[in-house]
Amino acid sequence: MKKDRPPVERGRPRNFDRALALRRAMEVFWERGYEGTSLSDLTEAMGIERPSLYAAFGCKEALFREAVDLYNEIEGVPAQRVLETAPTARQAIETMLRDYAATYTQAGKPPGCMIVLSALLGTPQNKDVRDHLARHRRESRVALKARIAHGMVEGDVPQTADAERIGGFYATLLEGLSIQARDGASRLDLEAIIDGAMAAWEPLVACRKTLPER
Repeated sequence: MKKDRPPVERGRPRNFDRALALRRAMEVFWERGYEGTSLSDLTEAMGIERPSLYAAFGCKEALFREAVDLYNEIEGVPAQRVLETAPTARQAIETMLRDYAATYTQAGKPPGCMIVLSALLGTPQNKDVRDHLARHRRESRVALKARIAHGMVEGDVPQTADAERIGGFYATLLEGLSIQARDGASRLDLEAIIDGAMAAWEPLVACRKTLPER
């Protein structure tokens, strides 16, 4: 299976709202995943023909990457703001998780997280897409680790805590919430999971970082 290629002669795009078309493409990718979305699905949702899609966005993969960036702007920026402004690391992580629980189950939107769900598996030809999303997920883990490390500097997290371990735990939980939401879990279901995860906060931060053997 070959990646779609734009025709040699590209037509000029028809007059259309590019930002609106991109948002509609994002919603289709979010709902159906990368490989589950065809060019016909995209052109129908965006209200344009294939030559206009190619002229405006390049190809399906390039459109998807723009859609991921738009998703991050819409859904990811509020979470990042919480991590930066909450007074403690614990409050930052809990608020972020509960905000995402609300977002993942919000009526009128596809359930779950586009970045988690769009391309976990697929054909070898689309490995670049999966790698692109994996990088975004790693960035979330790094952001959580950084917030915990900041808490260690501020004094609300013990200096001996393992920021890597704690960040990995809550990043994994966040991805799991997305899958649960796609499987039909309600906001209350996700909130109950978060309650359990936050009950683990004290034992996690009390667990000392394992030092490498000399």
